Amino acid sequence: MAGGVNRKISAASARAHTRKAKQNSSFKLPSGMLKKTLLLFFVGFLAWAYKATQPPPPKICGSPDGPAVTAARIKLSDGRHLAYKEHGVPKEKANYKIVYVHGFDSCRHDAVIAKTLSPEIVEELGIYVVSFDRPGYGESDPNPKRTVKSMALDIEELADQLGLGSKFYVIGFSMGGQVLWSCLKYIPHRVAGAGLLAPVVNYWWPGFPGNLSGEVYNQQLWQDQWAVRVAHYTPWLTYWWNTQKWFPSSSVAAHSTDILSPQDKELMVKFSGRENYMAQVRQQGEFESLHRDMIVGFGAWEFSPLDLENPFPNNEGSVHLWHGDEDWIVPVMLQRYIAQQLPWIHYHELPGAGHLFPHADGMSDTIIKAILTGEK
Repeated sequence: MAGGVNRKISAASARAHTRKAKQNSSFKLPSGMLKKTLLLFFVGFLAWAYKATQPPPPKICGSPDGPAVTAARIKLSDGRHLAYKEHGVPKEKANYKIVYVHGFDSCRHDAVIAKTLSPEIVEELGIYVVSFDRPGYGESDPNPKRTVKSMALDIEELADQLGLGSKFYVIGFSMGGQVLWSCLKYIPHRVAGAGLLAPVVNYWWPGFPGNLSGEVYNQQLWQDQWAVRVAHYTPWLTYWWNTQKWFPSSSVAAHSTDILSPQDKELMVKFSGRENYMAQVRQQGEFESLHRDMIVGFGAWEFSPLDLENPFPNNEGSVHLWHGDEDWIVPVMLQRYIAQQLPWIHYHELPGAGHLFPHADGMSDTIIKAILTGEK
């Protein structure tokens, strides 16, 4: 009878054997497969990031998928349409013809000068005002190639097609006021006079002392500091920054009341009528309106307003700049510096006034009289 061999296995040997078996049976990803997986993950992330930075195409007015055209429009030389609205006396009878440039997140209906000017002054002086939708706003076609200069040329072509004559006045509010620097640079021979109302300032304009522009820049809410910083340094991220949900974006675009001064909050009652056309302002998309404004307004300019020369050396016209010393959206300090560097500007600083001062009772009459007749 064959005898079996009895082998005793220690507990320690059994545990070691079990661990070895588990280790041998665990799944190991081949090194080549791991590299491919990481590469696919990286490519997928890049694809997501690229898509997140690409704005949707604008919904152009009059196109099959776009809003209807309801405004009067002209066709510019490059094929784009510019929507406009006329106010005051007929231009054929007008003594003074004014082109009004609206601000950020606004449209042709927001012509505060035309809407709040007293009828008596309109008739007495014979005033005609045309307001228009800047590119991408309201019913004006977007301009993906928009530049600082192109805005001035759009205004010149609008004036020519409407027959406003060889010279006309320009008045702009906020971001529209910033546009007027372009008019004074590129079409000064067409300007009879200008009024800049709380014009937005580009913190990177050459000529500002670094400590001053830095101080004023830091007076903004931190989300606004980032919004303009992104528009200046990485404009291709502007759409993403203003649509992502991780961090607060522009407080101006969000209509935050945190940036309104006490006077501004009192004047908000004047905006009750905007609800009738608010939907039109951004109806073609936010990128070619709000975001394009930020990219152009806070981008690298082709010139600095601080280098401009007096367009009226013989006092045949005048340039006026109004600003409130309680403006929390565009701090007043840089406007003071501009006025000091350009002594030919008639600078009017308004004590206690905020950014929305043009809506205050009687302000439009004061502004118009100063620009057109020189009345103080």
